[in-house]
Amino acid sequence: MLQGKKILLGVTGSIAAYKMTILTRLLVKAGADVKIVMTPAAKDFVTPLSLSTLSRNHVLTGLTENDSWANHVMLGRWADIMLIAPLSCNSLAKMANGICDNLLMAVYLSATCPVVVAPAMDEDMWHHPSTADNLQKIRSYGNAVIPVENGELASGLVGEGRMAEPESIVSWLTDFFLRKNELAGKKVLITAGPTYEPLDPVRFIGNHSSGKMGAAIAAEMKNRGAEVTVVAGPVSISFSEGIKLIRVGSASEMFDACMAVFPETDIAVMSAAVADYTPVQMASQKIKKTDGAFTVTLTKTKDILKHLGQTKRNGQFLVGFALETNNEKEYALQKLQTKNADMIVLNSLNDAGAGFGHDTNKITIFDRQGNAFPFETKSKREVAIDIVNTIIQQLHANIH
Repeated sequence: MLQGKKILLGVTGSIAAYKMTILTRLLVKAGADVKIVMTPAAKDFVTPLSLSTLSRNHVLTGLTENDSWANHVMLGRWADIMLIAPLSCNSLAKMANGICDNLLMAVYLSATCPVVVAPAMDEDMWHHPSTADNLQKIRSYGNAVIPVENGELASGLVGEGRMAEPESIVSWLTDFFLRKNELAGKKVLITAGPTYEPLDPVRFIGNHSSGKMGAAIAAEMKNRGAEVTVVAGPVSISFSEGIKLIRVGSASEMFDACMAVFPETDIAVMSAAVADYTPVQMASQKIKKTDGAFTVTLTKTKDILKHLGQTKRNGQFLVGFALETNNEKEYALQKLQTKNADMIVLNSLNDAGAGFGHDTNKITIFDRQGNAFPFETKSKREVAIDIVNTIIQQLHANIH
């Protein structure tokens, strides 16, 4: 699975850096093309010559060496994945805070490929609150973290913080590239963001949805090999390259776009916060302030999830979202049944860090049989992985 894969290995200043000779040999033996960037401190633990010999590529260590500064952007574009191993506590802090004082950090900050790290540090450093905060920050940026192991450390102590063994890292990379093909050939429709229901040319009825959750799900679907179409309401966020984007404003426009795309779709994820009501009539001119009360007559919008559930054919998988403030489980299960969905993702505004206006989310997923799968508060990038993993598990269960 690693045959022909382009892996950019970043080595930082940690005693575990000596194991990069083993890791490089394993990656090359598996057929990967390995290029290596080292921090100045890493050279105290393993020589560039050793890694250059094993990788069969020149190892870069300095900002101005061999036009490295000019080429740092291209390295991140060349790679299929960037692996930083070992990741020291110092380099972790730099990644979390955007510090760019060496070539490796410059490459990391400009990388367009997926990034995964394998931390290595002493147990007390690993358990320090600042380390946990920095790990959470880089996860929220979309970086993956290979879990540390429990074992003998450089200090002589035994505990957590030991870098995953080279064989385990190779196994993680192999699984990563296998996952990239999990949804190959599948067409996915995702809605994201709010809808704006116009009152007049200036004002509208809307909500605080940012579209970040939908964008994260779209990116993860794309990473798994799917052909992704996003119908997005008025949002300012960007979407991953290679995703077909259809921009809409109102609930009516989103309904029309979804109904047009859905017939050719294998998986539909309705994560947008669509307005339930819209003004009966939009004023042609700006409504002026008066001394009296202002009354707006509203009518129900078309229920996108319900219509998709009614037209769903065998083999299509439909996912709805439920944002609730009370009786959360009851309403989520009711929505699952009445909308003929295959899965409901529940958010509760009673959970800290969930819902609109956060970079995190806390969800519970309900499947067709009503089974609940609760998850802890995570970054929306990690939540997207949980959602996509659950969809794939449900698809496999339906087949068998």
